[in-house]
Amino acid sequence: MKEKKTEMPESCIGRLGLLEKAALLSGGGAWKSRALPRRGLPALFFSDGPHGLRKQEGVGDHLGLNASLPATCFPTAATVANSWDTALAEEVGEALGSEARSQGVDILLGPGLNIKRSPLCGRNFEYFSEDPYLSGKLAAAYVRGIQRGGALACVKHYAVNSQEFRRMILNAEVDERALREIYLTGFEIAVKEGKPGALMTSYNQVNGLQSNENPQLMLEILRKEWGYDGMVVTDWGGSDDHIRGIQCRTTIEMPDPGLHAAREVMHAVERGELSEAEIDACLSDYFRTLRRVAVQAKKAKPVDPLRQHALARRAARESAVLLKNDGILPLTGEETVALIGDFARVPRYQGAGSSLVNSRRVETLRGQLTQRLGQKLLGTVSGYARHGNDTKRQEARRLRKALRLARRADCVIFCGGLDEMAETEGLDRKTLALPTAQRRALRALAAVNPNIVLVLSAGSVVDLAPAATARAILHGYLGGEAGAGAMAELLYGDANPSGKLAESYPLALSDTPAYPYRKLRGNCAEYRESIYVGYRYYDKAKVPLRYPFGFGLSYTRFAYEDLRLSEAGVRFRLRNTGSRAGAEIAELYICAAESETFRPEKELKGFAKVFLKAGEEREVFIPFDDKSFRVFDSVANRFLEESGRYRILIGASAADIRLNGELVRAGEKLGRPDEKKRLPHYFSGAAQQIGRAEFERLLGRKLERHPIAGELLRGDALHELRRSRGLLARLLYRQLRRALNRSAARREPDLNLIFAYHMPFRAFSKFGSGKISPGMTEGLLMMLNGHLFGGFRKFVIESIKNRRENRRNEKALR
Repeated sequence: MKEKKTEMPESCIGRLGLLEKAALLSGGGAWKSRALPRRGLPALFFSDGPHGLRKQEGVGDHLGLNASLPATCFPTAATVANSWDTALAEEVGEALGSEARSQGVDILLGPGLNIKRSPLCGRNFEYFSEDPYLSGKLAAAYVRGIQRGGALACVKHYAVNSQEFRRMILNAEVDERALREIYLTGFEIAVKEGKPGALMTSYNQVNGLQSNENPQLMLEILRKEWGYDGMVVTDWGGSDDHIRGIQCRTTIEMPDPGLHAAREVMHAVERGELSEAEIDACLSDYFRTLRRVAVQAKKAKPVDPLRQHALARRAARESAVLLKNDGILPLTGEETVALIGDFARVPRYQGAGSSLVNSRRVETLRGQLTQRLGQKLLGTVSGYARHGNDTKRQEARRLRKALRLARRADCVIFCGGLDEMAETEGLDRKTLALPTAQRRALRALAAVNPNIVLVLSAGSVVDLAPAATARAILHGYLGGEAGAGAMAELLYGDANPSGKLAESYPLALSDTPAYPYRKLRGNCAEYRESIYVGYRYYDKAKVPLRYPFGFGLSYTRFAYEDLRLSEAGVRFRLRNTGSRAGAEIAELYICAAESETFRPEKELKGFAKVFLKAGEEREVFIPFDDKSFRVFDSVANRFLEESGRYRILIGASAADIRLNGELVRAGEKLGRPDEKKRLPHYFSGAAQQIGRAEFERLLGRKLERHPIAGELLRGDALHELRRSRGLLARLLYRQLRRALNRSAARREPDLNLIFAYHMPFRAFSKFGSGKISPGMTEGLLMMLNGHLFGGFRKFVIESIKNRRENRRNEKALR
């Protein structure tokens, strides 16, 4: 759509004073940019919303934990990823955009498309996949939908944000090839194909530079190579050096650092560190966003909650994955059923943290099966404590009730999975295990009734060894407000399961490629496994899996036939050989058979979801694109296509290849005669055995080890209070630790507390609405380091100075 001019075109930038320009480059509240009423400039309103709108009413907070307006809760990104359906993702995106626009939200903070490097990341439920191609295609679809619905999408978190633990002070050390092929490809696809109006930078550093202030990420790749012309915002409190951020063309530092941020900019211009041209480049992006928002606002349509709810159910139904079935499913409706599990009554349907939605209408499996079965539903009991906090006597009592009910039933439907504390923003998981009480309940139930169907709720990988006794496992992931209705339809055959896993399920946590490197070295996370993430590692290293990437069962069967290859892509015939209608996801993998550098056994390069009636046959075409044969050459610093033979594989999963062929491609030679000798473990795929020296050879530089300073610094997080010599710091740490322990004991995550625990001191001024300046933070640090009187004096002086200058600046902007 052609952009229309607003009341404030870009030509007006030249009429703004330096203070006005500087003020526009930082936020003006928890969820909005700064307005300049004197110039007719409105504030832009942001809201969380990867899978449902979180527009807060009343006072906003940086994690979005205060009350929000009712909205539709759709399945999370990790769930919809299992649909492998870009059309569905676009529909969900459009519904999110429409709901955002109807509530006056200009920019929706989502989708998130960080790579699932480890299944332990506490925020994996918000991310799509371990594969960048699948992540990027789905994210681009969400972006198109959101922006068609009337809001602008803000893709996040750029880049290499793979864990929650110490995320605000973490430095991700990653080699250039893994950075480009694994961690940036999804963003590249989302930016080029989705054309989002905004992008959010991540909290962490990448190779020693804050992502927000990293010239390679922000200028060379995002702006120059990808041609991105939208707005860039920091994650809330994610800026370190505001001036460097502007130099890297970051548009707005969020959420609300106050006018001392504007003064920083003005002083930098006076000192010659920052030019007005660099400021104007950021403002050009800002005004372009204002024009786009004005166009988007005209797309506002009334939102029908019933239609939104129906779409949420369809998305959950098409995304659920049937992991196991010995023939017990679908149920006939004639069986008597014992419904066991706390999640049957209080479903676990979304994650915890800033994406928590105040859902309009939440279905329960107990309610759905009561309507469907009537008296054949013999009862519903918990069987286990949701948060595992029972005494032994309480646990035994719950289990006895469950066993009595199970003995009377033809079939047991057991609802289990991970609780809210297990998957949340701000915390990573420590284990893949199902809760102990659920494991015990499954073992005991199997002894009295072998007909167990496990309905699983979790946003990421869980160890399903304890579920070996179940005859069927239906994994709904986190299915949103209508997930229970979708599960009922699938259990009883009203619909055919068609989801496939967007991540691999290992046999044990110790099998995962990043497992040996999970412990930080100082504040550094070393990505020694390089490109060997997920199935790329399991394939190459021949590590057995419980369920492979791309796996999912159906109530029908599909035959793949007649593969034909061309320069444009692959064609084959897909036939439904079963007795039920259903959808099959066909996956295209490509293997470089003669590469001069280390490569995975195969990589996903395309997919198609095809619905077929029983006995129906269809020709399927999956095109090649610019990602199909490329590899990143870190010496030439560019992607290229390597010449040689390529195996073309069509599979029902990464481990179930049905058709294969071969193409020879004319390309370029890499010229790496000594690489195999220099990087032996990378060529063999033994990614868990990478030593420091070999990793440094891959990086092309030595890893720096930063010694821990004797005193607390502005970049240290609050949890470092424990090492301070200052009495005040140690007392504060004890109080903070006690509060966290109380929260953990209740199994109720206090996310503001968790966020504060890992927040660096430099971020104090980013959330203070101008009440806390960097100088005041320095005074506080002096006090915490034991210099009580000197620090208090500096704090008071800086506080008085900050208030005085704020009043003067506010008056000048009125």
